[in-house]
Amino acid sequence: MYIKSLIFCLLFLVVGKTSNEDTMTWDETRKLTWADFKASPDVSSDAVALTASGITFGYSVKTSGERIIDFSTSVEAHFYPNKSWYLQDKGNTYILGHEQLHFDITELYTRKFREQLSRLVVSQNVKKQMQRLHTSINEALNETQKRYDAQSSHSINEDMQKQWETFIQEELKKLDKYKSK
Repeated sequence: MYIKSLIFCLLFLVVGKTSNEDTMTWDETRKLTWADFKASPDVSSDAVALTASGITFGYSVKTSGERIIDFSTSVEAHFYPNKSWYLQDKGNTYILGHEQLHFDITELYTRKFREQLSRLVVSQNVKKQMQRLHTSINEALNETQKRYDAQSSHSINEDMQKQWETFIQEELKKLDKYKSK
């Protein structure tokens, strides 16, 4: 069965709450269902489904005078139901699994970002360091999403799809300490 799916990664820098947009935070106990894909399908697309997901990031710094003395961060993997869609007559469990793995890849890079942030030391450059890490992790996430679709031929290559599923699950386990709660 030759079915294409497509990923659309939305990569946002969020500092504070700026939107009331409907989102789902990644949760290892809850997998995506087709009911989560609420946008109208793009019937002109070759894709069967589109998953909109991304990393949201916020931070705050504590200062004493003009010196930064501490910082805190918030990093989450989000799925955007109102920007995600599928073709009802072509969507099936297998394609849904492909879309879920896109969201899992977003969680993997969320964990990598948290790990990198945990290594930062308070300094007067910490805001710039966080921004650079955020940019770098989003670039790596985007590249991995594209490579996943290319290597799996948008899920058509079932053997490669299985290899990616195994690889991502193993990588998530390695970074279990940094998983979304």
